[in-house]
Amino acid sequence: MHKMVGSLKLFLKGIVLGVSNVIPGVSGGTMAVVLNVYDKILSLITINVKKIFSQWRFWIPLALGMIFGILAFSRLITFLLAQFPIPTKFFFIGLILGSVPLLIKKIRKSIFDEHSQSNEKTHSPLFFVSLAFFFLLGLFLVLSMLFFGADENAKEAAKSVATPSSLSLQNATPLFLAGMAAAIAMIIPGVSGSFLLLALGLYGNIMNAISRLDALYLSPFALGVLLGIILGSALVRLLLKKASSQTYAAILGLVTGSVALIFPSSASFFEILVSIPFLLMGGCTAYFSSRNE
Repeated sequence: MHKMVGSLKLFLKGIVLGVSNVIPGVSGGTMAVVLNVYDKILSLITINVKKIFSQWRFWIPLALGMIFGILAFSRLITFLLAQFPIPTKFFFIGLILGSVPLLIKKIRKSIFDEHSQSNEKTHSPLFFVSLAFFFLLGLFLVLSMLFFGADENAKEAAKSVATPSSLSLQNATPLFLAGMAAAIAMIIPGVSGSFLLLALGLYGNIMNAISRLDALYLSPFALGVLLGIILGSALVRLLLKKASSQTYAAILGLVTGSVALIFPSSASFFEILVSIPFLLMGGCTAYFSSRNE
């Protein structure tokens, strides 16, 4: 019974990850951090097939949830963003803010682990300066995306999904490269892979192909995604191994900075007031789902 509940929980988390990866401006990496599955996903992206199969109870329900979320809910979420953008975005902001205590806990644990492995009684002031620097660096990297229009109107994204597109394999190379870039972006918390596709002018075509289950068009894109995930996860794993505390500090900056990307700057005071319950709902969902993990 306990295993069944755990699998169902992972399936639901997978749905959230799948949906978040198709929404421009929302980071799949951020949602993985929010749901406390980021580290485990990174550890499983490896060429060690034996290790992957040994963890099948984790990744199979998660992967099934992601596929289900992409196929079943991508149009629904796009519709909600188009018709009710303010409450929907506030819910995602709540999810992000609710994950901050978990990230702070990870940073403190990492600091403690590094301290216990060293011979020094306390960390030097320079160590804490480095934490602040990497936090601000992550924050700056995400906020710099505002200059590239990462707060793209969700209605335009919804229209691009609904617009028929001419699908061919003429642009297989651009699709492969776009898939690789989007996958690396998805691995990094705070960076939206779907927004990157939107900026490249491929978001509508990709979403259209997914809704039509056009495997021929999607195959070069999928290969690019596969390679991008392997390269991106290898990079993050290396950083976590060599500088765990600083990497988590940078991730905290990336995650908190992503709030600015999602925040609906055009919202009126009344719209913000009405959306506060959705903010609280998202925050409580993230906090209570991960506080015991």
